[in-house]
Amino acid sequence: MRKLIFGGIFTLGGLLTINAQCKTVTAITENFDAWKDIDQCWTVQKGKAMLYASEKKVIFYSMTDPKENMYLITPKVKAGNYTLSLDITDNGGETTMEIFSVGKTSDQKSFVSIAKPQEITKAKKVINISLKKDSHVGLKVLLNGVHQAVYVDNLSLKPRK
Repeated sequence: MRKLIFGGIFTLGGLLTINAQCKTVTAITENFDAWKDIDQCWTVQKGKAMLYASEKKVIFYSMTDPKENMYLITPKVKAGNYTLSLDITDNGGETTMEIFSVGKTSDQKSFVSIAKPQEITKAKKVINISLKKDSHVGLKVLLNGVHQAVYVDNLSLKPRK
């Protein structure tokens, strides 16, 4: 019994140590080429659908559960004005993207929309955003059909002058 308790405490301590290593950033440049899984400093919320790293990009996939709120959430970003750019495409159908400021990744009540929902097309997206305080940036994708997919690549968040 004692080994079980100490093992649980050790495991929990290890998880806390991993998250403690993630620092607040002032810029992000990520092409997802080296990702075999979601990076430990990023967070996903996928509901009953799938959100995963594969083929050198991040894939949002509805499976048989369209209309799930799916979020890819960055590491914490310093307050300020930024330009977010990313390559985002889909495999057809109606899909939208919305950008959020995320205070606490585990509390959806802390998610505040900072850019209006936009239809996903084949064009590169460039969006100016403002963070009033240090927070994560959440990319919400809404898939409206069964077996729809959205592909995200070459995400860049740079301070705006």
